[in-house]
Order: sequence, then C-alpha cells, then structure tokens
Amino acid sequence: SMKDNNQSDNLEALIDAGVRSFKIEGRYKDMDYVKNITAHYRLLLDEILARRPELARASSGECHISFTPNPDKTFHRGSTDYFATGRKGDIGAFDSPKFVGLPLGVVSRVHAHSFELVCQDPLSNGDGLNFMKKRDVIGVQANTVQHLGADADGERWKITPNDPAVLAQLKPGMQMHRNRDHAWEQALSKKSADRRVGVWLTLSDDADGLALTLTDEDGLSVTRHAPLALEPARDGERALASLREQLAKLGNSMFVARDITLRLRQPWFAPASLLNALRRDAVAELQALRVAQWPRPPRKTPVEPPAAYPETSLSYLANVYNHLARQFYTRHGVSLIDAAYEAHEEAGEVSLMITKHCLRFSFNLCPKQAKGVKGVMGQVRADPMVLKNGNETYTLKFECRPCEMHVMGKMKKHIFQSPPPVSLPAVAPVTFHPRRPD
Repeated sequence: SMKDNNQSDNLEALIDAGVRSFKIEGRYKDMDYVKNITAHYRLLLDEILARRPELARASSGECHISFTPNPDKTFHRGSTDYFATGRKGDIGAFDSPKFVGLPLGVVSRVHAHSFELVCQDPLSNGDGLNFMKKRDVIGVQANTVQHLGADADGERWKITPNDPAVLAQLKPGMQMHRNRDHAWEQALSKKSADRRVGVWLTLSDDADGLALTLTDEDGLSVTRHAPLALEPARDGERALASLREQLAKLGNSMFVARDITLRLRQPWFAPASLLNALRRDAVAELQALRVAQWPRPPRKTPVEPPAAYPETSLSYLANVYNHLARQFYTRHGVSLIDAAYEAHEEAGEVSLMITKHCLRFSFNLCPKQAKGVKGVMGQVRADPMVLKNGNETYTLKFECRPCEMHVMGKMKKHIFQSPPPVSLPAVAPVTFHPRRPD
C-alpha cells in the first residue's frame, strides 16, 4: 500500500508555483478523516494568508475549528510528499497495511486481567491500542482505564482490555500505540467547524426611528429602517449594552459580527422584538444582495482554429468511449483514435497502471542508481518483474527514460466475452477502427 499524500511542508511552495486550489484525497474515507484533514490544511492556509498580505482568499469568510487537527490521528499508513521535492524510495508502506497510530507509552506491568501503561497523554474508555509482534499489528481495545497517578517516568494507567487473551502476548517494556483516541473522536462527532462571513453593524437614529446598516467583508452594504417613536432610556449604559447584545445575535445566519457601532444622539429605549426584526430583515437583504452581486464571468470565446493536440493518434489510454470524446479529439486534429479499454477491444496484455512509483527504485535495483557505481554498473538491468496478489499475477515493466513502472495485465476471458458496459443510454454508438499496436 502507498503512504498517504502529505503536502503540509510544501504548501507554500505549491502556492508560489501558482496552485490556487487543492484537492484532498478522500475516497472511501470516513467523516473523521475528512474533518481532520480539511481542518489541518485550512489552518495551514490561514497562517500563510495572515503572513502574506499579497495573497487573497478565493472565497469569503473564515473557518473556526473547535478541535485540534492532527493528521496522525485518523487512518493512515505513514505519510509522504511523493516526488514533490525529488524521487524518494520510501513512499510505500511495506511494514503493515494497518493503521498503527501514534506512539503512546510503554507497558510496565501485566496482570491476570489487566496491564499497566506509562505514558504522557490521557486515556479514555474505548481507546484503540496496538503493538507490533514481529511484522503483525495486534490490536487491543481498552474496555476500562484507571489513572493510577504519576511518577518520574510519567503518568501510570491501568487498562482492562475487552479481550483478556491478548494479555499473554504482552511483556513489560513493549511499546504501545494508539490508533483510536475515543475522546478526540467524540469531539469530531459533534459540530466541529463553522465558516462565517464578517459583517460590521451600525445603528443610527433619525426623526422617524432607527436605521441599521450592515456592511460585509466584501464591501457590500444594506440599510433597513424601523419606524419608532423614540423615548429616552432610563438607564443609558444598560440600554446601550442591550442594543449591542440584540444586534450581535446573528444566530444561524452566514454572518458573524466583527464590530457594532452605535451612532445615536442619546441612548433610546427600543423593544427587543423591533431590534430582532430589524436585524433579521437586514441580514436577509444582505444575503440576497451577495447572491445578486456574485461575479459570474462570461465564457471565454473558443480559440479558432482549435489548438492542435500534441499527437495525431491516441491509444486506448486516452479512454475515448463515446462520440463526444471522439468529437473533441477530432476537432483538435487527432486522426487515429483507439477505443477505450472498457470497449473490450484490447485482447492482449496492456498497461493497467502507469506510475512514477517504481519498485526497482524502492528495492535499490534501478539501473540509474547503479550508474557510476564500481562493480555494479552494467549489471543491474530493468528486466520485468512479476507481481502476485492472491491468485492474480501481473507483469511489471520498467520504462527508465521517463522513470515509469507499468503494471501489465490481460482482461479476464469472461469479461472480454461479455458485452462492454454502456457509457450513456442517450449516446449514439461509436465505430472504432483499431490499428496494429506499436
């Protein structure tokens, strides 16, 4: 398995390179992972934006995170930035495909029905713990935990596991990891992030009553008026505090009050119901104005004649499977187009995956690595390898000039003999004219 893509240390360099939108991998990930990783990058981006005023947000508002993000607390197999700063050989998780989490502490004692652990972090009932036995990860769920106090080595905890049989495999001095922090996950199960647009509120008076002006961080402004026979407040300071309190109650709206200004000739008495209605109407009008004023750039005029595609022929790797894709490439000068692999027209062994991750490089068997090494140069060749996964066998071929590894395989007979899947019911059939493979 591959390690997780982590570009935390390269974020600013990627921004300087021109990247303006980041996609975070999240296929088959649970809610905790998505919340944790998006919050992690959000805080990193906010720090960069605060430090570099020449950069601006792509959208309005700021996020407020109510937990401490930590990429190491949700499922991962280690992290890597792949080849962002150069080719690396340790991007695969060879030790274990399981999630071992963070180092927690050391086993100090083992009892008949429990064991003791010395660690620095607090524990909770339901925590998921694990330890390594040779190359296997053995999991232990903490059924109950009890704090025994502290000594020179750290905090001591008594842990009763849900499966006492695991105690036979524990020994004092063994390192324990935690891959499920129950208290931390509980925080994520609740509302853990909120995004609000900053707004400035100004309340003023005139002969007919009160006027409330809302101005958001994008410079959009609205004013709502409430007719009212103004009466001086008996307690001026208390009245002004009440006005600020009522105006700041923006509730579940998309706004958060940055500042409240009272431009009044004197403190007035104003019913809470009137202020609430005035505030709600102003918020609704500002939200409608934001939608109306949102810039919608026109479509760019298509380039004529269409830009020429770099190649005049396409293999199955282009994945052309319907007439719209075929029309696109034809319009850009491609004259010979192979059918997509899903069309079931490639009967032989083909590249099922092409990756910059090369097992020869990871195993120090790369001809480029051996280049110039005395006694080794010329003896290491990029011969194919065989990859076995259960009953499946694939051939690994290596293209050293572009530094690529090809995972080769054939379509299974029963799939090849069955009709190809239909791409879209409304799409007209496409006739492909296969050519002889290079």
